[in-house]
Amino acid sequence: VQLQASGGGLVQTGDSLRLSCAASGRSLSIYGMGWFRQAPGKEREFVAAISWSGDSTNYKDAVKGRFTISRDNAKNTVYLQMNSLKPEDTAVYYCGASKYSGSYSVSSYDYWGQGTQVTVSS
Repeated sequence: VQLQASGGGLVQTGDSLRLSCAASGRSLSIYGMGWFRQAPGKEREFVAAISWSGDSTNYKDAVKGRFTISRDNAKNTVYLQMNSLKPEDTAVYYCGASKYSGSYSVSSYDYWGQGTQVTVSS
């Protein structure tokens, strides 16, 4: 499966962005999906994950209440709605597909998108 992330950009503190992750080559409905991010000089970290059906989600504590992960299996797309953005959210955001549901671990993901840059200015 090929993943294409999009929707990043340069915004100010408090603004919102919606990231999309579109899949091709295979249905996303058989995969747990996740969003991760990587800031310069840091390791890739978990942000949010959603189950195959979309009925279960997990979030990094720092984004709970601000970010929402969702999926539309009919459109083969996963989303990350990011509200109340902060400078510390600045990173390259990656979507991943996993045979596991709701995994926090980078190593659990089999496929990755190319990343989309999110920059939040103060």
